[in-house]
Amino acid sequence: MEQKPSIPKGTRDFNPEQVAKRNYIFSTIKTCFETFGFQPIETPSFENSETLMGKYGEEGDRLIFKILNSGDFLSKVNNQLYADKNSNKITSSISEKALRYDLTVPFARYVVQHQNEIEFPFKRYQMQPVW
Repeated sequence: MEQKPSIPKGTRDFNPEQVAKRNYIFSTIKTCFETFGFQPIETPSFENSETLMGKYGEEGDRLIFKILNSGDFLSKVNNQLYADKNSNKITSSISEKALRYDLTVPFARYVVQHQNEIEFPFKRYQMQPVW
């Protein structure tokens, strides 16, 4: 029997009708924000792991989707760590980036990085996916 392609568990596709409705709603929300002086920003879908992990430690470690380093990431792993097969300790050697789980941490990072360019109070809105 031929196997049909599928999408990852917990995700979904949006058909043209759904996209049109979502776009209408997003447009209405954006117009409202901009009427009151809010400005849009966008941040990358992933951040440095140390930025996301700073506050949550080991509990956050289980909640975050990590991105493997590019290239031969295992070559940088200590041989003893690899032999011990302790994935929690190996992870920091093979992954330095992670998908954002909300927009709070990326926004805080953005403000710190751009504090000399931003006029406070900084009124922003941001509508982007999180994982």
